[in-house]
Amino acid sequence: MQTALITGISGQDGWFLANQLLERGDRVVGLTRDVAAAAAEFAGLPRQPELLTFDYGSEGAIVDLVETIVPDAIYNLAAFATGQGMFDRPQQMARLNGTFVLDILEAIRNSRRRTAIAFVQASSSEMFGDVTEVPQSEATPLRPKSPYGAAKQYAHSLVSIYRRAFGVRASSAILYNHESVRRPPAFVTKKVARGAARISLGLETNLVLGALDISRDWGYAPEYMDALVRMASAPEGDDFVVATGRLSRIRDLVEVAFGRVGLDWERYVKIDSSWVRPIESVGFCGNPAKIEAMLDWKARTSIDKIICEMVDFELQRAASDRPFD
Repeated sequence: MQTALITGISGQDGWFLANQLLERGDRVVGLTRDVAAAAAEFAGLPRQPELLTFDYGSEGAIVDLVETIVPDAIYNLAAFATGQGMFDRPQQMARLNGTFVLDILEAIRNSRRRTAIAFVQASSSEMFGDVTEVPQSEATPLRPKSPYGAAKQYAHSLVSIYRRAFGVRASSAILYNHESVRRPPAFVTKKVARGAARISLGLETNLVLGALDISRDWGYAPEYMDALVRMASAPEGDDFVVATGRLSRIRDLVEVAFGRVGLDWERYVKIDSSWVRPIESVGFCGNPAKIEAMLDWKARTSIDKIICEMVDFELQRAASDRPFD
């Protein structure tokens, strides 16, 4: 049995990652700001993670935890982000998405078990920003266009530096958009799935979006967490693009979601351009060739199937809100 330490365990990715590790018999320790809320997310699972309250703003607090928990792997999923607001609260983004990673790397570097600990950082395609090529690979220049992307770039660079300078077994997963029924409401896939479901049940009359022709490389969150587990199991750290290699438009997602409930989306979808980010990135499509070849990982679930799964989930959840006849 190995011990895994997961930061940001209460989010979508933390839930799927913890579940996968628990199912294979690992001990999982998760850090969260709200233990009660996190515990509710894991209620009902055959095995439970150990949850610890943690202040991500406390510099150096992770050092004692690494020595106490003695993890074999550390997965950093803690990040501040919203689907629309990559410009929201930049100071908090700089701390949590950037310098907190430095705290973890320093904790590993100064640990007596430095070479025994695998570290996996959840990097982001937002680092590519003003893209220079499509699709993007691990060698594509990083040119972020938001405070979120800039903070992620800083952390990503630190991972590489500590790997080369200090021999830390650190990897960066350059994650492209990845979705599931556990996606928070601020993200467009959730908005689309929930909107289609609730409109079909008569609970809402329309769905407001910022744009329809923005394209992204969308994958399936459980599969992407499997990629992180494979990175932690590799003998050496490295950087990997985790993506499908396929682009889809928001319009495509809308058509699938409303088609799932038998509605003509054009009757219900309204556009409000003020919802678009101040600087919108385009051409975000990843090249997963490296991770496919080196770690035998491949994205297998299409965004159409994911959206249908999300709509079905929202239908079940929203049905209880319907008024009595």
